Amino acid sequence: MKVFNTLTNKKEDFKPIREGEVSIYVCGPTVYNHAHIGNTRPLIVFDVLRRTFEYLNYKVTFVSNFTDVDDKIIKAAKQEGITEKELTDKYIQAYNDVRKGLNLLFPTHAPRVTETMTPIITFIKDLVDKGYAYEVDGDVYFRVTKIEEYGMLSGIKVEDLIAGASERVDDNNKKESTTDFALWKKTDEGIQFDSPWSKGRPGWHTECVVMINDLFSEGRIDIHGGGQDLKFPHHENEIAQSMACHQHPIANVWMHNQMININNEKMSKSLGNVLWAKDLLKELGCNVYKWLMLSTHYRNPLNFTDEVLGNVKKEVAKVENILKQTSLYLQVNQCLDKDFCKDSVDKMVEALSDDLNTSLALSQILGQVKVLNQLMRVKEKDNQEISRGYQTLIHMLDVMGFIHETKQLTSEEIDMYNLWMEEKANKNFEKADQLRNQLQEKGII
Repeated sequence: MKVFNTLTNKKEDFKPIREGEVSIYVCGPTVYNHAHIGNTRPLIVFDVLRRTFEYLNYKVTFVSNFTDVDDKIIKAAKQEGITEKELTDKYIQAYNDVRKGLNLLFPTHAPRVTETMTPIITFIKDLVDKGYAYEVDGDVYFRVTKIEEYGMLSGIKVEDLIAGASERVDDNNKKESTTDFALWKKTDEGIQFDSPWSKGRPGWHTECVVMINDLFSEGRIDIHGGGQDLKFPHHENEIAQSMACHQHPIANVWMHNQMININNEKMSKSLGNVLWAKDLLKELGCNVYKWLMLSTHYRNPLNFTDEVLGNVKKEVAKVENILKQTSLYLQVNQCLDKDFCKDSVDKMVEALSDDLNTSLALSQILGQVKVLNQLMRVKEKDNQEISRGYQTLIHMLDVMGFIHETKQLTSEEIDMYNLWMEEKANKNFEKADQLRNQLQEKGII
């Protein structure tokens, strides 16, 4: 398995901390609104990474959090006239509905910030005690200049940072340096927690590093993932805190997926081109949605256009049509077994094992579709080979996380299909047409 490590800026052979095990943490959403398609790219990318490791017989612990404390949450709750808890519960459920609709594996753990407050406060106190953080009027800030390695992920130099570049909130001139970022913020608005410094809430950059420490006993994990937009300042600041407390950069491998453009333009509310995941999922279905997301390598920007979508729909239709056709044939001829060509699946996984080359993996799925089409076109059909080719395609789709729903026929439906074929062969076209209409209504043909 080779992965591109953003920390070293090169592709590397993956070496797990524990033999046969993989620990993965992917930054989750701030839950104040529905997920847009940009939010789902890391969901899909890292789900395929997880499935690839599992196919390779690794035991995977996969964690993705929910940030349920934030200024945007406070504002949105006020606008909707509900409590922050009601708002975050609502959008966590909506997020999980999208995850389910996309046929994604649910995380091993999905921690919430509000449920991790005690270890967060303990962690910040440790940073203060060690001199890496300081308190001013109930706020706590991290001293960036004390970390010699700051910028090791992003390549950004401390001296080049401008005031406020690493902040989500105004500093009110309290900080020792403009580069320092908030670990704890005193507040009298929205949800608050007691701490040694004030009633308030934690800073965004502290939450993930604490959740990793809390859920993984070593405090160091194999892979930390997220969108390219999180590389700086969020992930850089996570590393800085971990270097201060534990003298390591949290993860041995850092992976970042690129952003999504709509018709060559950045997706943004100001341009009015935001596409909500729930709407697109309803319109396109799981397989088209995911095929679109995986058609471009995760480290390249994905450009969503009508032309790209049209091509994706054609490719998915090829897969789904041959699945339906072959499943029907095998059921009618009662020759479906579980044998498959492992070499073909392994070859596809080789592409995924090369830093998630999903476009090549999709090409190999289409190659298997061609194999099946050729087996189905010949006059003297080899039912065993057709069954083997069908099961091979099913296994390939499973590794990628696609849905393959094929109708299981009853004995009466099989009899109806055979009668239709018989009436066609005997040129009883009126009866054949009646049977065909019934088969179409049942979704069999």
